Amino acid sequence: MIYVHSMERALRYHPEQPAWCLGQSGMNFRELHGQVRRLAATLTHLGFEPGDRLALLLPNGLDYIKFVYACSWLGVIVVPINIRLSAAEINRVLENASPRGLVRHSSLPAPTARVPWELVVDQQTLNQPTVNQGEYTCPEPCYKPEAILALIYTSGTTGQPKGVMVTHANILANVHHFNYWMRYREGGVFLHAAPMFHIADFPAMFAAPAFGACQTVLPTFSPAGFCETVSTERVNYSVLVPTMINLLTQLPEIKKFDLSSLGVLAYGGSPMAPELVPKSREILPNAELVQVYGLSETGLLTGLQDKDHAGARLLSCGRPCPGVDLRVTDDSGKQVGSGEHGELVVRGANITAGYWNNREETAAAFRNGFFRTGDIGYQDADGYFYILDRLKDMIVTGGENVYSGEVEAVIVTHPVVREAAAFGIPDPKWGELVAACVVVKPGMNMTADELMGHCRKSLASYKIPRRVEFLETDLPKSGSGKVLKRLLRERFWAGKERAVS
Repeated sequence: MIYVHSMERALRYHPEQPAWCLGQSGMNFRELHGQVRRLAATLTHLGFEPGDRLALLLPNGLDYIKFVYACSWLGVIVVPINIRLSAAEINRVLENASPRGLVRHSSLPAPTARVPWELVVDQQTLNQPTVNQGEYTCPEPCYKPEAILALIYTSGTTGQPKGVMVTHANILANVHHFNYWMRYREGGVFLHAAPMFHIADFPAMFAAPAFGACQTVLPTFSPAGFCETVSTERVNYSVLVPTMINLLTQLPEIKKFDLSSLGVLAYGGSPMAPELVPKSREILPNAELVQVYGLSETGLLTGLQDKDHAGARLLSCGRPCPGVDLRVTDDSGKQVGSGEHGELVVRGANITAGYWNNREETAAAFRNGFFRTGDIGYQDADGYFYILDRLKDMIVTGGENVYSGEVEAVIVTHPVVREAAAFGIPDPKWGELVAACVVVKPGMNMTADELMGHCRKSLASYKIPRRVEFLETDLPKSGSGKVLKRLLRERFWAGKERAVS
């Protein structure tokens, strides 16, 4: 279904428009469609059928795009694997997904789990027909809205990774949501700078052609590489995480690049630090900032538009786009009023069908027809949503609930702090105490007492970190840029009957 409404639409209305560009490499939609058709025919010849899985362990690139398109054509389920996983973690994904094939790059960790068919794209050649009506037959593109398009494995911040079943209809809804925030135009250029295996970027592969836009990629992110690609390819749209934006603002030679073509820069994973807004506007004078909030299970849910990047509203993740019914509920599932804290739940055409081979987790994820995001937050009187924390990141100390996101928001306002993570550690008296790992800016120093004093100005005494550690390296993060608090706190809970992580 999704291929018909993306690439086939581009073929019908924009056949000669650029579909792909990178340096000296480029092709139009007619040429790209022809290559995808031959690849789909090859996979059919190899025995792939609708419902089979094909795992991809690849860096951002044209190969990635073509294999995803070929799978969508055939009704084959694509399994994008996080390239930052270890070989053991990749093995667990493969064991859970049971793919018929694996396409990988030799530069990435090689799993030991066996699959029936494997292709190492930089070392092997795939025998494909040379003409549109080549030696292999190819079925008509799959048109089943309920068919599973992809298994997007969660980052594992709250436990073992789960395969999120994303349907063709889910991605079509995400295409419209992408366009609501990004406002694609025919002839525009989208840069895949974030990992393509992540739900924040994956739908863009279908959104760009649906509106006649070209695609280009950054195999791995670097500030200079991003700027060079934007300048050379005249990029109009991209998606980053705040950490990447922060690195861009610190690039000494950034003014030598012409970044004037960038019109919309979406970002997600966390709110923008207030100090980054003016810096971003200085280096990207024509770019509108859009903070987006979503999950692997939902795709984009809300957006904070450029005009709202000021004052207290900067801490908001914005308002939902059309087609997303987002609410705040109490422990019983009842909707709460404006300003009241609760769990965010959502329904819409973008919501996952559930988790692959995991009925128990699927059943637990839904209540009263709504998907439970596991995020704690509230909605203000104007309809803007605010995320306080992940449900499982809540700290209970002396019977009081502390949302780690609230603590972190205060810590990072200190001018010396670059990033911080708050979490609960065991305590015999209070049950849990608030702890924090902090990374300070290069060349600067501070003490735990100074940080506690800073927090005391804004937080109740029970919310102030009682243990502070200063790290020499960045906080550990998942492939989507989320801080892996599990890695920070697990040593404190080792040997305990209950583990927060």
